[in-house]
Amino acid sequence: MMTALQLADAGQRVTLIERGRCGQEASWAGGGIVSPLYPWRYGASVSALSRWSEGFYPELSLRLLEETGIDPEYRQRGLLYLRVDDEARALDWARELGKPLERVDGSFIYRKEPNAAPGFDQALWMPTLGSIRNPRLVQALRARLAAMPRVTLREGMAMERLLVEGERLRGVQAGGERILAERVVVCGGAWSAGLLEGIGCTLAVRPVKGQMILFRAPPGLVERVVLLDGRYVIPRGDGRVLAGSTLEETGFDKATSAAARESLWTSATRIVPALADCRVEHHWAGLRPGSPDGVPMIGEVPGVAGLYVNAGHYRNGLVLAPAATRLLVDEMLGREPIVDPAPYRLIDSR
Repeated sequence: MMTALQLADAGQRVTLIERGRCGQEASWAGGGIVSPLYPWRYGASVSALSRWSEGFYPELSLRLLEETGIDPEYRQRGLLYLRVDDEARALDWARELGKPLERVDGSFIYRKEPNAAPGFDQALWMPTLGSIRNPRLVQALRARLAAMPRVTLREGMAMERLLVEGERLRGVQAGGERILAERVVVCGGAWSAGLLEGIGCTLAVRPVKGQMILFRAPPGLVERVVLLDGRYVIPRGDGRVLAGSTLEETGFDKATSAAARESLWTSATRIVPALADCRVEHHWAGLRPGSPDGVPMIGEVPGVAGLYVNAGHYRNGLVLAPAATRLLVDEMLGREPIVDPAPYRLIDSR
């Protein structure tokens, strides 16, 4: 949807084909943290995209609220890391990039989050971190696209095959129809590899399941993202608190499990003990588009003119989306790229 929005903003006519309803897979299922969880543990290619995207979300959120009346609920309340094993590396990374990140003491922790688990005498604090309510974000994006005359939404339409003649893409066959186009972008998340198999293109993208739970908590119980030992809690504006998430290699199985629910509940109540008194309102799973090293593949498919891919963002799809889509649209329209496109280019696998 962000690709379609940027192309339409640039004057292009876009048809978005979706087998279900737009934004109901990983985009809906994630937590909405606008940063990699531990950004210093990623390479320069992921960091370049995430830094650009972080600055874009406040503007996008305000735009969508104005244009659709739907508030994506962008909140910039910061992130508390209650325990970090590689603290020195984190602080070195922050100094190198000029990123606000500092060590704080126990009194600071409990001023910011009085309901955090007791006993922590230090933490890392990233004041600029934001979060967005991703189900509201995808709802707003869909509403905006539906109102744009240059965009056609074709939902409930499964893509059956790519139409390729020689070394040129001509369009797609979907829902029993031939839909011709000058250019096609495959951005099907965990399903992207399957969409390219028919033309002999191998894409190193696989599904990685993540489960999350949602607490119905009173407003103010948690005010900002708090992270401990790889698990996190994320507050929403109405008081609800998300807790996540698991990492499971189970193929395309999206079933939830009692074991994961118990594990997530235990992690969340270790971070904020008062959550034990709150009802778990929802438990769900989504499929991330896993890729080697978490580096997305962005660009034209070698040997097939007019066919593009934007996939493999792994745990950072929402984080990287504005920059990843802008980078691809820059390539498609011949504009100066926002970052060096080389690290994300597809390798010819045919």
